[in-house]
Amino acid sequence: MSTPTAKTDTVDFYHGHEIRDPYRWLEESTHPDTEAWADNQNQRTRTYFDSLTVRNTIQKKLAGRWNAVKFFTPEKVNGEYFYQKNNGLQNQPVLYRSHNLSDSTPDKVIDPNEINPEGTTALTALSFSGKGSWLAYALSENGSDWQTIRIRNLETGKDLPEIIRWAKFTDIAWTENETGFYYSRYPEPGTVPEADGSNYNRLYFHRLNTPQSEDRLIHERPDDKELSFSATFTDDHRHLILQSWKGTENKSRLYYREAASDGDFLPLAPDDDGYYSFLGNSEGRFILYTTAGAPNGRIISVDPEHPEKEHWQEIIPEQESVLYFPKLAGNHLIAAYMEHAWHRVELYRTDGTHVRRLDLPEMISVSNIQVSKKEGEVLIGYTSYLTPTTIAQYTIESDELVTVLVPEGGLDPDLYTTRQVFYPSTDGTQIPMFITSRKDLSPDGSHPVLLYGYGGFNISMTPAFNASNAMFIEDGGIYAVANIRGGGEYGEEWHQGGTFGNKPQVFDDFISAAEWLISEQWTKPEKIAIMGGSNGGLLVAACLNRRPDLYGAVICQVPVTDMLRYHKFTVGRFWTSEFGHPEENEEDFRNIIAYSPLHNIKEREHPPLLITTADTDDRVVPLHAMKYAAAMQEAQKGDAPILLRIEKDAGHGLGKPVSKIIDEHADIYSFLYTHLDMDA
Repeated sequence: MSTPTAKTDTVDFYHGHEIRDPYRWLEESTHPDTEAWADNQNQRTRTYFDSLTVRNTIQKKLAGRWNAVKFFTPEKVNGEYFYQKNNGLQNQPVLYRSHNLSDSTPDKVIDPNEINPEGTTALTALSFSGKGSWLAYALSENGSDWQTIRIRNLETGKDLPEIIRWAKFTDIAWTENETGFYYSRYPEPGTVPEADGSNYNRLYFHRLNTPQSEDRLIHERPDDKELSFSATFTDDHRHLILQSWKGTENKSRLYYREAASDGDFLPLAPDDDGYYSFLGNSEGRFILYTTAGAPNGRIISVDPEHPEKEHWQEIIPEQESVLYFPKLAGNHLIAAYMEHAWHRVELYRTDGTHVRRLDLPEMISVSNIQVSKKEGEVLIGYTSYLTPTTIAQYTIESDELVTVLVPEGGLDPDLYTTRQVFYPSTDGTQIPMFITSRKDLSPDGSHPVLLYGYGGFNISMTPAFNASNAMFIEDGGIYAVANIRGGGEYGEEWHQGGTFGNKPQVFDDFISAAEWLISEQWTKPEKIAIMGGSNGGLLVAACLNRRPDLYGAVICQVPVTDMLRYHKFTVGRFWTSEFGHPEENEEDFRNIIAYSPLHNIKEREHPPLLITTADTDDRVVPLHAMKYAAAMQEAQKGDAPILLRIEKDAGHGLGKPVSKIIDEHADIYSFLYTHLDMDA
C-alpha cells in the first residue's frame, strides 16, 4: 500500500456546484514538494518492476523484436530519393539519399543519433526546395512539440548559421528561386503572457543567410488569437495559398494571392463549413479536398478568377468510404479510401474518371503517399498488424506496382492472422474490431487479451504493426482494437457521435467490446487488459471507473483525466471543440462532470493499474496522470497495485528514442504478463 498523498481544501464552483480539488498542489510541477512526490512515486514503481522476475526476460525479447530494419516512405526530389531508415536499435531513424531505392549503400544526410548521443533529439519534419539544393529540417528535443528548424545545403552537407525557433508542426513553402521559405511560428517567449505561448500564430517569410530576427511578417490575426496558419505554393508557383484553422476542429479556411504580391490574401474557401486543403493546380484551376457538404470528403476544382461556390466543379463526389491522402499527380489523382477502418488506394483522372484500384493487400493502413508530380511516380507506405511499414512504388504511365523497400520483423502470415468482427454497442450500432492472434487459437475463454482504443478527435485506429504487440501475440495473447465512435473510421458523423454530450457513448462502445470478447469465449474478465493513451487514456480511465469488474489489468498512458481543468494548460484549450467548455457552458459542465475520470473515482477494489506520463510532456501535461494516480491510490481498497511511471526527458511520444520505448514497454508488458498470468 502506498502512503496517502497530502490533500488540501481547494474548492471551485461551477455553475453553482461545489467541486473539491484536493490534489491541486500537484499542478505546480516545479515546486519542491511536487518534485519530491513524483520522485517517491517513481521509486515505488521502480521497486515494483525490479521485483518482477519476468521483466528481464521481456526486456531481452523486446530488444530482439525491435532489432529489425524499419523504413519510412521516401520522397523523390529532383531525381533523388530521400528516406528515413532505422537499422534496428538506433534511437532515431537516419535520413538517407540515393539515386535508386535498390541501392544498398545510400548516402547519409542527417543522423539525429550523432546530433545527440542520448537519443532524445528527433528529426520531426523535412522540406526540400524545388530544385533539391536545400533542405529545411525540424528537430524536437525530449519529446516536445516545439521544434527548431535548421537549413542544410544538400550539395555541401553544411548547415546555414541561422536557426528558426518557436515553431510547432509548421509547413515550409519554398520559393521557386530557392531564396527562402514561408513558415509559421508562435511569439517569442516573454513577448506575450505565458498562457498565450501557443496563441498568436503568425506566418513569416525567411530569407536564407539572414537571422530569424529579420524574418518578414506575412500574416497574422491578433483579433482571433487561436487561429493557426500554413502556406503552400501552387504547382506553377504563381499563387501562394494560405490555410487557417483553429485548434483541433475538423474545419479550415483557404485564401490566396499572387506569389509576387504583398497584398491581402483573397478568399478562396473562407466559410467555416468544413475542412479544406489545397492539392495542386491543373489547367488554370485549383484542386481542393473538402468535407464541406461531404462529411466523408470529396475533391473539387475552383477557378481563382471566380472562386465563388456557385462556380465550383466537383471532380470526385463523396462516397460511402472516407477519403484519405488525396494527392495530385500530373493529370491524375491518387487517393486512399477507408472502408471499415482499413485502406484501399484508387487512381482517377483529373476529370473524375476512375482508372483503377491498386493491387495492394487488404486489411492495411496507408501511412503515407508521396507523389512525384512531373514523373507520375507514386511511393506508398503501408502497414498491417502482421507487417511493418512496407514501401511500394507505382508508375502511373506503365501501371506498374512493385515493392521496393521490405522491412524485417513481421509476423508469419501462415501462423498468425487478423480477423475483423462487428459487435453491437449499447444502442445497437455495429462497431468494427480487429482481432490479431495465432491462427490455432480456439475460443475457449482462456486467452489473455489486450484491448486497445482511442475514440476521439476524428483519429482512426487502422491496422499498424508494433513490435511489442507482436511479442504479446507470439506468446499466446490476443491483440484487439475497437474502432469506437469519436474516431474517423466512418467520417465526421462517426466522430461527432463521440463528442460533447455523446462522449459517454464512446465508453459504452469500448465496454461493449470487452463484453463481446468475453461472451464469444475468447477470454474472461481476469484475463482481459485495456490500454489507451492520451485521449485513449481518458477512455480507459473512464471505463475503469464504470466497470472495474471487467478487467484483469489497466494501462493508462499519458491520460487526460481532469476534465474540468484540461483547457487551462498548454494546448488543452484547443480541445473544447471535442469536449466542451466546463466553465463557460453549464451544459458542457454537466456532460463532463458525469464522466471526468478524476471526479468519478469510488472507494472500492480496483484491478491492477499502471499510469504512465512524461515529465516534459507539453501536450497532455503530467498533472493529469499525477492527480489521477493520487486519487486512485487513496480509493484503492484491494491489494492490486496502483502505479505511476514518470518518464524523464520525454514528452507525449513524439520522437521517443527506441531505448526509452523498450524500457517503458518492458515495464508495461511485464505488468501485463504478471497480472494476466502469461508465460514469457
